[in-house]
Amino acid sequence: MIIFPAIDIRGGRCVRLTEGRFDQESVFADDPSEMAARWSAAGAEYLHVVDLDGALAGAGRNLPAIKKILEHAAMPVQVGGGIRTLAAAATLLDMGVSRVILGSVAVRDPQLVAAACKQFPGQVVVGIDAKDGKAAIEGWGVSGGIDAVELAQKMAVCGVEHIIFTDISRDGKLSGVNVEATAALARKSGVKIIASGGVASLEDIRSLQQYASDGIEGCIIGKAIYTGAVDLKEALRVAREG
Repeated sequence: MIIFPAIDIRGGRCVRLTEGRFDQESVFADDPSEMAARWSAAGAEYLHVVDLDGALAGAGRNLPAIKKILEHAAMPVQVGGGIRTLAAAATLLDMGVSRVILGSVAVRDPQLVAAACKQFPGQVVVGIDAKDGKAAIEGWGVSGGIDAVELAQKMAVCGVEHIIFTDISRDGKLSGVNVEATAALARKSGVKIIASGGVASLEDIRSLQQYASDGIEGCIIGKAIYTGAVDLKEALRVAREG
């Protein structure tokens, strides 16, 4: 299982939100590249970066910070947040980003996702953020009006190979990952799933590992590694044991 340390950027700083709420923000570093170097030193294999300002604006807002992260991260980096055109995806990939994450556009314009998969094979990930089983868009502030499983199935048809599934109600709360919903999404979509939201302990990683055969490929850890609830080196060890 792949562990993805998360770096969320807002105003050029590394922050964490609770339930995706911008009024519940904790700042962990003024320079996100410092965290990239830290997670690299711990042995992380893949980094997950989100441009929170971009998610709200619908266009990249923290490209200088992302560029600096790429310079300090000795591993592949996937980036999401406000990527809603092929040009925006190309800009990030040309910078050296390994994979781009499409979120809101997957709901609004599935054909664009299909075009992106064709133009950038193997470099497109779709982020499905759900609350009560329904997908949310625009920085989690608006309901997408579609069931998360139905959306995942549509993305499979578009050629998407990886989906990041976030349970919004658990994100940033250290309340435990929604293993059952994540596994069900993997089974019903046939797409490799990266779990996100609520990872609070090594037991969450072990629980997810039990469903690897269903298609759970990895998990994103954010707040837990910033608060010290989970030691990243230990998380990586547990993931490799599985």
